[in-house]
Amino acid sequence: MQVKRQVSVPLVYEGIKFKEAFRADIVVNEKVILELKAVEKLTRAHKKQLLTYLKLSELRVGLLLNFSEELMKHGISRVVNQFDES
Repeated sequence: MQVKRQVSVPLVYEGIKFKEAFRADIVVNEKVILELKAVEKLTRAHKKQLLTYLKLSELRVGLLLNFSEELMKHGISRVVNQFDES
């Protein structure tokens, strides 16, 4: 597996190019974003943040990992970008 951390993702908005719209915590095989958190409880805002990252990077799947859960399996949320490829 190819794993990269702190990956800069550029953005072009109304003809203006930003070198770094955000930094993905971890990108696996240039297909999946892993967003790492250590919060008491994941909220809808965390999922929306990851969905925005997926849309900007044109990736389809992301995993939100919350390391504050007692069991790690309870701290994993899958987010899917339904972007249109046309």
